[in-house]
Amino acid sequence: MTEEKKAITEIKIETDVKSDALEAGKTAEEAKKKVKKAKKQILKGRAVIKCTYNNTIVSIADSNGNILGWASSGLMGFKGAKKATPYAATQVVGSVSEKVRKYGVRELEVFVKGVGSGREASIRALANNGFDLLTIKDETPIPHNGCRPKKPRRV
Repeated sequence: MTEEKKAITEIKIETDVKSDALEAGKTAEEAKKKVKKAKKQILKGRAVIKCTYNNTIVSIADSNGNILGWASSGLMGFKGAKKATPYAATQVVGSVSEKVRKYGVRELEVFVKGVGSGREASIRALANNGFDLLTIKDETPIPHNGCRPKKPRRV
């Protein structure tokens, strides 16, 4: 029963491919061949590292800002206080570098945001994973006298 269904679906697929090929002016054999889309090669990129007290998030983008790969310590499987450790940051950078390797990224501009403990470890891990770091910029937001503090509690 299942073999008959398979045969019927294969026949339908073949006829669909042939009809599409004939409309496009190609033979059926040419239509069956899949054309592999080549990955665009990007030499220069931007790495944005966000280190908070609870997590570390690393994303690598091309020069236009299109994200090529990202990872966080929570995504890697770390839980609780372990997410904000320098070891977790190095693991996150390793994961992102594996994802981005297929694009051929060599040079990175690094933008670091936050005050977590994984800041320096993640930058060091980027350098150890074969990236050339062109610039390292700290973009940690600093309040300029910020919000008004709470009034003191009277007991």
